[in-house]
Amino acid sequence: MKKLLAVGASAIAAFGLFAFRGTRITMAQSTSRDILPLQLEEQIPVPNVAGRLDHFTADAKRKRLFVSALGNNTVEVIDVFAGKVIRSIKGLSQPQGPLYVPGFDKLYVANAEDGKMRVYDGATYTLKKTIDFGTDPDNVRYDAASKKIFVGFGEEDGGIAMIDPATDERVGPVYKTEGHPESFQVEAAGERIFANVPDAGNVVESIDRKTGAVTKWPLKGLRGNYAMALNEEDHRLFTITRKLPMLVVLDTQTGKEVARLRAAGECDDVFFDASRKRIYVIGGEGIISVIQQQDPDHYELISNVPSGIGIRTGYYFAKRDRFYVGVPAKGNEPAQVWTFEAED
Repeated sequence: MKKLLAVGASAIAAFGLFAFRGTRITMAQSTSRDILPLQLEEQIPVPNVAGRLDHFTADAKRKRLFVSALGNNTVEVIDVFAGKVIRSIKGLSQPQGPLYVPGFDKLYVANAEDGKMRVYDGATYTLKKTIDFGTDPDNVRYDAASKKIFVGFGEEDGGIAMIDPATDERVGPVYKTEGHPESFQVEAAGERIFANVPDAGNVVESIDRKTGAVTKWPLKGLRGNYAMALNEEDHRLFTITRKLPMLVVLDTQTGKEVARLRAAGECDDVFFDASRKRIYVIGGEGIISVIQQQDPDHYELISNVPSGIGIRTGYYFAKRDRFYVGVPAKGNEPAQVWTFEAED
């Protein structure tokens, strides 16, 4: 059994650890709740990886997690059942958004530096194809209804393009945005795309897929809207800003702001836990804000779970009820992926 790696005195002190053996972690109870809503369970070392860790995706069937190591020009493949890295996919060019598509058993990785989407076999990780996007392909989403992959790319000439995973060719129109699209969400039961576009004056753009028409929803007094999640059932969109660090809740039917509250700063990923009606905001300042949806218009911060400085990205694996975050290498400590168990 591998030994648990040290994670820094400040993070350990914040968690109040009192058991430390193997890879499992037991934590003291929170002072504000009987138990923290996210329990740190395991720390998986990601050796020989330097620099920033970007977005994640997962292969649920094989229990594998894919981590874009942007600063290392690799994608790290982690067997979450075994708790170890099993492969490092090399030869990338600042990988940002990865996407595993189970129906086609392919892994797609957007590369910022050379503007290409690399397509890999989902079992062997053999490179199958590259698709050119010109400038800064970033976030990637899959729409199961249309069986299309959506790719945000570009700068002032930004937009969201589509790939047909059956052929790995670009298809259809490009949905133009007024600047580089950061995180975006595609309606499963509707025809809209919601995109964070900080370059366009810190707005959310609602894009009609049928007509290409764009409606701008302002985020009054706030800047730096990068991360986004969607509660489609309740028609609520969650966008996270950095200046000030806030969760803003928008009604997707009207664009009206229905709530805002403070959240973790320097956020790059946010996730909605549909079973618990919770929002997890990963903040680079060293906390994960856990926010409870009481009803579609009312929200409460229930905990700021300590993490570590520089942890900004992750993945909520709903089928396993696990939440993963990427920990950059620091000093003598290697990069890691921390596993949290979500608690009721």
